Amino acid sequence: MQPQMAIKMYLLTVRSIILSSVILGLTACVNLPYYVQAVNGHFDVMRRAQPIGEVLINPHTPENIRHALSKVIEIRKFASQELKLPNNSSYTSYADLERSFVVWNVFAAPELSLKLKKWCFLQVGCVNYRGFFSQSQAEQYAEELRGEGYDVHVGGVRAYSTLGWFSDPVLNTFISYSEMHLARLIFHELAHQVVFVPGDTMFNESFATAVEQEGIRRWFAYNGTAIQQTELTARQDRERVFVELILKYRRKLQELFGSDLPDVEKKIQKQQIIEALRVEFADLKTVYKEFESYDRWFAQPLNNALLATVSIYTQLVPAFQSILKQNDYDMESFFNVVKKMGKLSREERNHALQSAVESYSLLGAAER
Repeated sequence: MQPQMAIKMYLLTVRSIILSSVILGLTACVNLPYYVQAVNGHFDVMRRAQPIGEVLINPHTPENIRHALSKVIEIRKFASQELKLPNNSSYTSYADLERSFVVWNVFAAPELSLKLKKWCFLQVGCVNYRGFFSQSQAEQYAEELRGEGYDVHVGGVRAYSTLGWFSDPVLNTFISYSEMHLARLIFHELAHQVVFVPGDTMFNESFATAVEQEGIRRWFAYNGTAIQQTELTARQDRERVFVELILKYRRKLQELFGSDLPDVEKKIQKQQIIEALRVEFADLKTVYKEFESYDRWFAQPLNNALLATVSIYTQLVPAFQSILKQNDYDMESFFNVVKKMGKLSREERNHALQSAVESYSLLGAAER
């Protein structure tokens, strides 16, 4: 091996180790197998990445992949020009991982609590999940947590952000998405490169979701048909109803867990509440036929860990929507405000967000 190549490979390996510490949270306390799978897993993703231009001119590239990647080029350009998202090499390459998900996240919550277990790592602070590049390893770790008495959920993830440390590639795990889903994902993941507050998952995900929603609204206003606009509105309404449904039963569970009932009785009533959730979902499907799209979600074991994940991505979205509106929908101004907010203490940040939520509610009431 040439010295230059050896140095390059060494630097890439070191960067992979650093990145793994960032996105999957490696510390001195984490066992070696977990460390190794994280480094190897991410390095494999980057190794497989090819410039989109090369994939497009390859005669062996399937037509559906060629079409989707051409659309990605348009979406990526729009993201930088219209949404002021980072103009870098993320999503300018393509990697086929030959599997359905890039990583599997393990979520856990106590049997009588909706508070997700946290893992604290370098750079990213504390997060509500632990990620694995191998499904079998994720399931094995989930079994260990179940043995400790936790409610556990293992969820396949089709994309993740390296927070700008690396050039995130487009993956086969999501390339078959519809145009709307593809645009949403790219906008969401790029938003994480703009603002990321270590240890505050709800803040980070709600911000990225708000950017995603504004981005897709503008994308279809610029490039969409009337049918696509209708589909977008219908999907957003459907998501709103779904989230409201889950939060309704989360509140019921929280009231139960905070009561003075014996634990045995709490466990019985917990199952009754979960069954009532399934029944109401079935009733909703008779009203909203499109609600069948959530059949797969409800086919999973419903437990505290799964229910607790829903609000992570949505709870603070109204606050960020209010901040965006207060800045006249100017993305740069919006990002600057959120960046300053991210530097506040958690208490100060929560107070500012709560004020924004109240302002959003007042603005909504005035508009109605």
